Order: sequence, then C-alpha cells, then structure tokens
Amino acid sequence: MPPRRPETVIKQARSRIARIRDTLGSVDYLCSGTLLERMKLCGKPGCRCAEDPAARHGPYYEWGHMIGGKLVHRTVSPEQAAILRLAIANYRKVKKLLLTWEAETERLLDAEAPRQK
Repeated sequence: MPPRRPETVIKQARSRIARIRDTLGSVDYLCSGTLLERMKLCGKPGCRCAEDPAARHGPYYEWGHMIGGKLVHRTVSPEQAAILRLAIANYRKVKKLLLTWEAETERLLDAEAPRQK
C-alpha cells in the first residue's frame, strides 16, 4: 500500500480532531471515581435483613474518588447517583477521546513537519 500524501493525512487528522472537539463540547457532567450500590444489614435483633438477603436495606449509594492522593468515599442520594453514573461514563469517554486526539496530533506533527534524517 503506498504511503498517503501529507495533505490527505492532515485533512483527515484535522477532521477527526474537530469531531473530538464537538463531542467534548457537549459534555456536561464529568467525574472520576466509582459508584457503588450497597444493600446493608441493620443489626437490629429480629429484623428480616439478618435472615433473608432479599430483605436487606437499601440500596445505598457510595461514590469513591481520589482527593489529594487519598481515596475518599461519600454517601450520595439516588438522584445524585444517577448523575454520577453519567458523569463517570463521560469521564471515561473523555479520557479515550483525549488519547485519540493525542494520536491525531502526532499524525499532524509527522505530516506537517517531517522528521529530520
């Protein structure tokens, strides 16, 4: 397969970068971390949750994320959990898009200013 012309590579890379920018511009919520859904035992004598796993209390939602290099867990409401699900998915998508943007930038670099020999 013959090498592609630099003009073609540049045009395609710029087009891909423009699509990435458009996608990033539409992102509203963005958070790193993990969302956990937990069912808990209350510990009260005679409560059904001790005998029947289906009768446990909850769900309760916990968001784990890093702050200042330390893992922090925070209890969140069901409404906040719904937003966090979206925000965490967006965060992962944005990370992938940034890696793609980086690869396209490298293609542009090689096409616009070839390496010295």
